[in-house]
Amino acid sequence: MSPDQIQQFFRNDRFAEHVGIELLDVGPGRARARLEIEDRHLNAVGVAHGAAIFSLADLVFAVASNSHGSVALGVNVSVSFLKSAGRGPLVAKAEEVSINPKLATYLIRVTDASEHLIALFQGTVYRKKDPLADHLPSGAEG
Repeated sequence: MSPDQIQQFFRNDRFAEHVGIELLDVGPGRARARLEIEDRHLNAVGVAHGAAIFSLADLVFAVASNSHGSVALGVNVSVSFLKSAGRGPLVAKAEEVSINPKLATYLIRVTDASEHLIALFQGTVYRKKDPLADHLPSGAEG
């Protein structure tokens, strides 16, 4: 699948859409997305909720790991929150650090508008043999 097809496929991620995540860029083993932190994304003490940051990182993890055209499913993730974030844009960038026929590992960096590191997310996927194209919605093959 081409990067455009991968991007189109992940437009069907209803949770990411609900949260407000915008997928910016896709390539083999990499992805970049943005989330504008608004009032609805804040926790009780007024900073970006960990779940909002995690969701942003998790989307680019999913996109990067599925970018090779076969279904990849997360088997383990960890996240370290390094700095709090308030309202404003956050960007997550996923980078593939290891890949073999069955497993792949990704490092995701989440930064704010000043490029301060907000969170580090590391995830490993199990790479199935199923082609991702088999999971496209009807009429989305082209």
